Amino acid sequence: MLCRFAAAGRSSAKLVAPLGCLVSRQKHTLPDLPYDYAALEPHINAQIMQLHHSKHHATYVNNLNVVEEKYKEALAKGDVTAQVSLQPALKFNGGGHINHTIFWTNLSPNGGGEPKGELLEAIKRDFGSFANFKEKLTAVSVGVQGSGWGWLGYNKEQGRLQIAACANQDPLQGTTGLIPLLGIDVWEHAYYLQYKNVRPDYLKAIWNVINWENVSSRYAACKK
Repeated sequence: MLCRFAAAGRSSAKLVAPLGCLVSRQKHTLPDLPYDYAALEPHINAQIMQLHHSKHHATYVNNLNVVEEKYKEALAKGDVTAQVSLQPALKFNGGGHINHTIFWTNLSPNGGGEPKGELLEAIKRDFGSFANFKEKLTAVSVGVQGSGWGWLGYNKEQGRLQIAACANQDPLQGTTGLIPLLGIDVWEHAYYLQYKNVRPDYLKAIWNVINWENVSSRYAACKK
């Protein structure tokens, strides 16, 4: 569950505040996928999944470990200048690790269709209908300039669902305060080998593999 991600993944959506914890920690690791690389075909092909997971996500994990070691050294030396200079890399690689860890569980070979129960009712309440929600999240994701993510998030203070976009690998909760429920990666590495530069075709296809059971579980956990 995303609300528990900081404990489960040894990361935090708030990337700056808990950095004192870096003095003693375990290294981040690349999570296994809960399905085979070819399991999402024909909607997302095996080559994309393999490169996306084993190369791109792995690079974020490796770089995050390196940056945290440097940050640990800067903390030990009391070098505030070095700490500040490392924060963009920490945000980028830490966000990349957080975002992709969520993304893999948001997908399933048994996905697609519509959510059920409490999540569906919340979507209807906050967006009018599931079709309207789908159209809005697709439009926001298509409209991301360059690289980034489209998100369905939960505003805990207002008790409502919200759609948002984040640039690059900015983590949703760390930059907007929204708790991420469903993330759609619109970096070109997520679709270019199959869909070329036609991002709308990729977004049309990805709805066929959305793991609504996982999204619903995140929503239920975040409301507690």
